[in-house]
Amino acid sequence: MITYYTDGSASPNPGPGGFAVIRDLTPHILGSEDGVTTNIRMEGMAIIAALKDAGGKTCKIYTDSEFWINVITKWAPGWQAKGWKKKGGDIKNLDLVQEVYPLYQSSQATLIWVRGHEGDEGNEMADEWANKARQGVRL
Repeated sequence: MITYYTDGSASPNPGPGGFAVIRDLTPHILGSEDGVTTNIRMEGMAIIAALKDAGGKTCKIYTDSEFWINVITKWAPGWQAKGWKKKGGDIKNLDLVQEVYPLYQSSQATLIWVRGHEGDEGNEMADEWANKARQGVRL
């Protein structure tokens, strides 16, 4: 089974951003988005990159983004059923939601929340490399 840790970074938030995917405790994918972005977008892009990398294989994806776990596992099914609408306004980062949700549905991934900045080796590594990605580092 593949194990991923993902994280995103924007500083300031919003500002320049980057994301990292750590695979089996090794930096594996670094990326960013042109222009001004947010931590939330970068965290979503990291999960998307991990799901694509897994290619349908069984995997665990650890993230400190409780938000994205909720989007993918709780909220997206209802939003999709309502034509990608929600009560109270627009769905933020809808482009990423519409990309990640079908990837997750067709995957064999388990999303696992980990508390950020609490000494978890994989989470700390993902945070470090997301910051490097924000600064333009690539593997």
